[in-house]
Amino acid sequence: MNEQPSAPYLDALVAHGFRGSGRFHVPGHKGGPGADPALRYALGDRALALDLPQDIEGIDIGPKPTPYERAEHLAAEAYGAERTWFLTNGATQGNHALALALAPLGAKVVAQRNSHASLVDGLVLSGGMPSFVAPAYDHDLGMANGVQPDALREALERTPDARAAFIVSPTYYGMCADVAGCAEVAHAAGVPLVVDQAWGPHFGFHPDLPAGALSEGADAVLTSTHKIVGSLTQSAMLHVAPGGRIDTGRLARAVRIVRSTSQSALLFASLDAARRQLAVHGEALLHETLRAVAAARVKLASVPGIKVVGEELVGTPGVANWDPLRIVLDVRGTGNTGYEVADALRHAYDVQIELATQATMVLLVGLAESAVALERVGGDVEETVKRITKPGSTLAVLAPPASLEQQMAVAPRDAFLGEADLVAVDDAVGRISCESIAGYPPGIPALLPGERITAATIAYLRDIVTAGARLHGASDPTFRTINVLSEG
Repeated sequence: MNEQPSAPYLDALVAHGFRGSGRFHVPGHKGGPGADPALRYALGDRALALDLPQDIEGIDIGPKPTPYERAEHLAAEAYGAERTWFLTNGATQGNHALALALAPLGAKVVAQRNSHASLVDGLVLSGGMPSFVAPAYDHDLGMANGVQPDALREALERTPDARAAFIVSPTYYGMCADVAGCAEVAHAAGVPLVVDQAWGPHFGFHPDLPAGALSEGADAVLTSTHKIVGSLTQSAMLHVAPGGRIDTGRLARAVRIVRSTSQSALLFASLDAARRQLAVHGEALLHETLRAVAAARVKLASVPGIKVVGEELVGTPGVANWDPLRIVLDVRGTGNTGYEVADALRHAYDVQIELATQATMVLLVGLAESAVALERVGGDVEETVKRITKPGSTLAVLAPPASLEQQMAVAPRDAFLGEADLVAVDDAVGRISCESIAGYPPGIPALLPGERITAATIAYLRDIVTAGARLHGASDPTFRTINVLSEG
């Protein structure tokens, strides 16, 4: 019997939340009366009534399987997993749990160098040691693509005692690695493959989209449900494939360690509802959205100075497939950076985009994007570019220094927890970083705890800040000082 049209957690939460039970438990807003009037007006009593605590009979405790357990089971079924966990601290929580489960104190893992910062943060928690593998790099556009199977093979040969391999697919730009090839390499080396598919929770739910990583041989997969398919911000899922390469008992313990004891019922309900919509109506919704996106691409490609990037990159290093829901615009022909075009678009039309870099802007399209909105943004971009284009000017792209591909000097945990000296950035060359610093967007770490700082890395970080990026993780947002491991 197909149970995908049901949403057991959402239904149970609504039934309990709206029945008028006495509330002599947390939270203190009591479903509305105790909330600040402005918040109550903004959210409404219906939302506040559903903000219930854990351990409510008939929702997440009581006769087995509970609605909560059924909801996770249905998500596993939809994604083809043996086990799925709902996450209320995003894919970040999943990376922390995976690091604790697969990279215990002193253990080594091979990890893609441009993995999300939360993976290295997880290794700080676990005491594991990363051995990095560099992704393929598009020097023209300044984009990091996926890890190639041969590069992963070499990294695993350099690290024969690795416990797991971590890769990212798709990238922020929607470019997909050869996951099947990487899975074959990892399994030949005797290790599980973990795929950060945070940006592809919709993969596998329409024939014109890339397949999901689980179906391509990955052993554990993270999907940020909130990014594309309609759950609330901060909600995500962690999936484990059948086959036994991941110890689900150990991973379950790790998930418990890094979650709150007061998880949000609203986030859980949104995950349950998003899974239902994706499983039941996803293909139809995506079909209409893909048609609208295709029309938007044609419109944007006609704008002088703008080049629409996408399918033509498939087959280039590190790009085995692409996500058509990511609209990547090369704006260099306008004589402006992506930061400048995005800023002008925001001020003129109140349009917020997902990502800007020196060379590009990325427009993120959701599961059921409005064709009208896509048509409108095409016109907004056209008018903005007409106004700010600098004729005859094309910008060069800053490439990250080769030092971003170097191995760690000490374990991230040792650097993060060790005694630190706060020094001027120019005096930090040759010292070991205690900080994780990434330029936002796109959030890829340029410097990690345990890495030796080079002049090239400092110059790169300064350049991207000058170009308009923000530094995430830096103790000094002006990047004049930095914490380094004490030599005393």
